[in-house]
Amino acid sequence: DLVASVPWISRFDIYYAIGVDGISMPMIVLTTLILFFAVIASWGIEKNVKAYFALLLLLETGVLGTFFATDLFLMYVFYEIVLIPMYFLIGLWGGGRRKYAAMKFVLYTLVGSVFILVAIIGLYFTNVRDYVDTATVDDRAEERMKENPRLSKDAAETREYHTFSIPILQRAGQGAMLHLTGQSNRLADRDSKEEGKVNILGRGVKAEDAKNRMNQPFFSTTFQYALFLLLFVGFAVKVPIVPLHSWLPDAHVEAPTPISMVLAGVLLKLGGYGIIRLAYPICPWAAEELSLFVGCLGAFAIVYGAFVAMGQTDFKRLLAYSSVSHMGYVILGFAVWSTGAKSQYWAWGMNGAMFQMIAHGITSAGMFFVVGVIYDRAHHREINGFGGLMTTMPLYGGLSAILFFASLGLPGLCGFVGEVFVVLGTWNYHPGLAIPAILATVVTAGYLLWTWQRVYLGVNPATASYPDVTAREAVVLGSFCLLAIALGVLPQTLVLSWMEPSVTAQVEALARLKP
Repeated sequence: DLVASVPWISRFDIYYAIGVDGISMPMIVLTTLILFFAVIASWGIEKNVKAYFALLLLLETGVLGTFFATDLFLMYVFYEIVLIPMYFLIGLWGGGRRKYAAMKFVLYTLVGSVFILVAIIGLYFTNVRDYVDTATVDDRAEERMKENPRLSKDAAETREYHTFSIPILQRAGQGAMLHLTGQSNRLADRDSKEEGKVNILGRGVKAEDAKNRMNQPFFSTTFQYALFLLLFVGFAVKVPIVPLHSWLPDAHVEAPTPISMVLAGVLLKLGGYGIIRLAYPICPWAAEELSLFVGCLGAFAIVYGAFVAMGQTDFKRLLAYSSVSHMGYVILGFAVWSTGAKSQYWAWGMNGAMFQMIAHGITSAGMFFVVGVIYDRAHHREINGFGGLMTTMPLYGGLSAILFFASLGLPGLCGFVGEVFVVLGTWNYHPGLAIPAILATVVTAGYLLWTWQRVYLGVNPATASYPDVTAREAVVLGSFCLLAIALGVLPQTLVLSWMEPSVTAQVEALARLKP
């Protein structure tokens, strides 16, 4: 993994720490691709062009910073930066109800951010000295003694270690699970070679001393439940999970096409990334205890989003609820906690969830561009007002068909891979959760094919004069189609070969904690 770190706010041990691994790298590549296509799709923006692109670049900075950050405080700062440009991009360049949609987006996201902030504060005030090398703790004690000569080197206050470092907090979370499951005897420092030990303590830390310091709130069941729920709910708003999803359809309907592409293709992934990066590895005990509950939320979102999408007549609103359904597979894949020999099934679910985020990023951004192309000609999004587009716009219809089929999960296209991985992992965890996820694919195929039929087939004099796609539009649509095909045909080569090791390593690190 590639990492870099420099002190930022030393008094609170805050670092400008960034890094890349197989979990963050796919999200970074996805972000840069979608933002690139969003810039091309912004050709029609004519009002305050400089401000628009400045906000778009600020938005990209916030998203990429969130994926790069390995310091919790830094990650939160970048996560919050995203709010500012998104509010103005919807509120100034959106549709008739843009101010309402922008305000609703900000309020929902801010509520989630408050939950995350409370969790961050709770984490910072946890003494994690046992999960840091003794030499590092000694150095910190020396610094404190220089600031306050009255302190002694061995005083408990002097040797406390508080940090925002995500890797250190993840190790402390694993220690909490061992403590809560009665396995504190398995604690060992990172240099230990003993069989059956979990090497998460800092070098030079004695396991017995670490066990004696587990009387902090962080190592209690109540704190672990509260911390997990704060992080999970905070990020679930961004996914979004039912019933925290109602901001999404309004935001999509009112946002201009390029911003809808970014919202669906990138911003929703911040929620999933936060859950896999923070909620599960920092609170594994609570995550395992609530795994069935989280799985039910994911399965319900899949079914609910599909059925509600079927009832929509606004093209963008249909795609918004389709996103709710497809992101449900991500939550379901995270939830299928398994241990021992069955940990491979959880790895399938986790890798499927990660792949689903990438696939959905490609197909959803492409589908919103499909809507934008026809909106530029028809100036409305009513599905029943279209029809006959395959006759008048054959290239547009052909490229759109590929994205439609990728979205419904046709084998050979990107939407199939992630869903299959998730369903296979879920079936071995709880068939009752896998069955609705499988049946929902029929509903998804139903509403997407029905939409295709109403928009592209038949004859409609109102659409007879529409010109086919321009070269610029064809390049964007063609690129999305190529990505959808490539990821469906070569998932191992293009994504899984460099994503799977990091995801599977995290699964194995957490699965070993359960007795």
